[in-house]
Amino acid sequence: MKKTLRYILYALPVLLIVAQAFRIDKSVPEYDRSQDFLALMQAPQDVADLMRAACYDCHSYESKYPWYAEIAPVSWWVKQHINEGREHLNLSLYGSWSPKKRAHKIEECIESLKEGWMPLKSYTRGHPEARLSESQRMAISAWLAGLPDARFESEHDH
Repeated sequence: MKKTLRYILYALPVLLIVAQAFRIDKSVPEYDRSQDFLALMQAPQDVADLMRAACYDCHSYESKYPWYAEIAPVSWWVKQHINEGREHLNLSLYGSWSPKKRAHKIEECIESLKEGWMPLKSYTRGHPEARLSESQRMAISAWLAGLPDARFESEHDH
């Protein structure tokens, strides 16, 4: 038992050092910045600021990697989190979506904000600037609900 524990205690630092050789990819693919959600929708500055702080790190190509994203294996978790966020909703590609997809994604954003699902608690723990008050959630939701793109689906469902 003591030998096994000793091997683990020696192996763990070695594994952590070796893990640092496997860096995450922080590159951003080519994309048309004019197709970004905030560029197209011309959000009021307060809404744009809240969305950049609470949404854009995971849901756009404008991710800002914190210092701990330089340390494996935490960096792998951060990158996976960003990849999943972009896969579900990438606001940098908003202008390339169909009107129906835009309406659906806006509807999902409104629901996520109203229900308090987004931003994730695991994200806001390390990013206090991303914590949204109830009034901030409602302000963003109300603005999103008033967008012309948000009304497309209901107008075309009949």
